[in-house]
Amino acid sequence: MNTTNSTEAVVIEGGLSVAFELIAAGRVVKCTVSRESLQHYFWLQPGADDARVLRIFNDGRQRIVAVAERKARRLTADSIQLEAADFRR
Repeated sequence: MNTTNSTEAVVIEGGLSVAFELIAAGRVVKCTVSRESLQHYFWLQPGADDARVLRIFNDGRQRIVAVAERKARRLTADSIQLEAADFRR
């Protein structure tokens, strides 16, 4: 599957998620990753401001995008939500 990021990530839902988009096999997939995921798997500290949330997201972007790509491939949906369970190995 040929995927690339198409947009910069933004903090949404009052800081509860980060949104980004992928282009997957010619379709745009809207993705969100929960703040809980960033706290449990990417070392985001509770109470971090939006700028810190985005820094943590960008530090973990490669892994987050890889997980999103796999989930997008499985679900073939136009939007996906990544939760902490998606990052368990």
